Amino acid sequence: MAKKIDRYTFEQSLEQLQEVVKMLESGELSLEESIELYQKGMDLAKQCHTKLEDAEQKVQQVVRENGNYHIESFEVKDGDK
Repeated sequence: MAKKIDRYTFEQSLEQLQEVVKMLESGELSLEESIELYQKGMDLAKQCHTKLEDAEQKVQQVVRENGNYHIESFEVKDGDK
């Protein structure tokens, strides 16, 4: 049985997402295959986003526990995309 996406590590999700992009960009897939793969890519992207949010929360918790309450947002700026 294939590994579920939600069990991938961040690195595994990102690697899988990169593979999905390569396959979609190849132009060698049927429309149905492309749609199915696109959905998988969207699921992987969501998983990556969730894992990054979780990591941000953990970092903020560590900062609070160490008495340093100066927490800056990790938001991506338009130029960083």
